[in-house]
Amino acid sequence: MTDTPISPAPVRMSDAAIRRRMLSEFWFYFRQNRGAVIGLVVFVLLVLTAIFAPVLAPYSPTAQNRGALLVPPFWQEGGSTAYLLGTDAVGRDMLSRLIFGSQYSLFIGIVVVSIALVGGIAIGLVAGFFGGWVDSVIMRVMDVILAFPSLLLALVLVAVLGPGLTNAMIAIAIVYQPHFARLTRAAVMSELKREYVTAARVAGAGNFRLMFKTILPNCLAPLIVQATLSFSSAVLDSAALGFLGMGAQPPSPEWGTMLAEAREFILRAWWVVTFPGLAILTSVLAINMMGDGLRDALDPKLKRS
Repeated sequence: MTDTPISPAPVRMSDAAIRRRMLSEFWFYFRQNRGAVIGLVVFVLLVLTAIFAPVLAPYSPTAQNRGALLVPPFWQEGGSTAYLLGTDAVGRDMLSRLIFGSQYSLFIGIVVVSIALVGGIAIGLVAGFFGGWVDSVIMRVMDVILAFPSLLLALVLVAVLGPGLTNAMIAIAIVYQPHFARLTRAAVMSELKREYVTAARVAGAGNFRLMFKTILPNCLAPLIVQATLSFSSAVLDSAALGFLGMGAQPPSPEWGTMLAEAREFILRAWWVVTFPGLAILTSVLAINMMGDGLRDALDPKLKRS
């Protein structure tokens, strides 16, 4: 009589090991996109600049020096090393205002995306999960909002609520909610057909648990990408509202507001317009490039072997 060999029991990976493996796989695909890595580096630098703005800025962003009006950058004739990027029309240091302006941009992006993401997920979950007339009513409202140009609708909402940074963020968040709602709805309707959802129903899971515990975690990948792209759009739209005088109000060092204040000096003091514009361009471009990398890393269809 021969002994039958006993196969070893399969080793089950711990949750921490699974998370490490997923993170390693994500970084592997993300770093294949060099533009995304550059965007990530620039974004990290932007975040560090915003956090350490009081340390990095040589002056207060609102401090005025009446003896140094429209001083050019230090490399230009008439410039001074005391003001590396020059001063504006009332003698405020451009470098300090740009550094503190990064705080406004990050704050606006985080608040707008958070409000739009939470509201859009809740609306999309309800519409996709229950369907029927609930879905029809919700989606028609979302279609009405999407029918308007985003900046125009945000401008109208700010005009109704009143100019200011808080109202501008609320308006932009309302404008962006339909994008998250439609994306969540489509993902939920796709996931409802999966076998694991049917198994959870048979096991007795309620609607709330099915929506938030079972289905939602499997819908997060496209939402993360959309949140990243909406972050850059929020920075751009807030700057546009600030330029139109409906966003952050002077003397706030918000980049769009800085552009609005510098309009009349564009021909004789190029730096007061160029540097805030470059700050907006660089931050928006970096976040968009990072969003492309996230899409490549999180979407299985776009992953390269």
